[in-house]
Amino acid sequence: MTKITTCVFDAYGTLFDVAAAAREAAAEPGRGALAAKWPELAEAWRLKQLQYTWLRAITGAHTDFWSVTCDGLDFALEATGLQGDAELRDRLLQLYRELSAYDEVPEMLSRLKAAGFATAILSNGAPGMLMDAVVSAGINDRLDAVLSVEEVGIFKPAPQVYDMVGARFACRPEQVLFVSSNGWDVAGAAQYGFNTVWVNRAGDPIDRLPGQPQHILRDLTTIPDLAGGAA
Repeated sequence: MTKITTCVFDAYGTLFDVAAAAREAAAEPGRGALAAKWPELAEAWRLKQLQYTWLRAITGAHTDFWSVTCDGLDFALEATGLQGDAELRDRLLQLYRELSAYDEVPEMLSRLKAAGFATAILSNGAPGMLMDAVVSAGINDRLDAVLSVEEVGIFKPAPQVYDMVGARFACRPEQVLFVSSNGWDVAGAAQYGFNTVWVNRAGDPIDRLPGQPQHILRDLTTIPDLAGGAA
């Protein structure tokens, strides 16, 4: 049996709560209009952010994830009737760079490190925004690498992105446990040859894609236990 040596995590939606920016802004004084619509805005923002990465990858029109995030927010603000408030836009983008990590993340990563696993983020995120989130969440010392698609110039699920893990850690795909909250990302990683975990916090149906998750969890708490016996 192949032993897992390396645990790799998607960032947004997996380690970091992508709805936190809109939710936290909505709770601030004077944000009544946002408070009434923040779940709708957060959903539209995330959907467009992802759609733009896929379309840019297909058409070869790459740009960094921060630009995609800004474009997605502009669409979401207009779709929810909140466009035109420059201060609100700036605040939402500031909070996105300081996204809250899910509660179980710091301890989970500490357990992996204590057990001797290499740990990394593999993300569509631009390097600067990833480091802002990692530092804000206080998990920088629990990660061996923060890998951004900007090194290869194409978004996930392109296989060139998953190649970065073997290049960084000198490991084979079957030695990697890849964890994501995005079903399409898990599908791409499974086809690539990684052991995969889908963190399905919302209880969504499985995506109808060729690659299927080997494990499905509701949160990240048991990842260290799973890593010890996943392969």
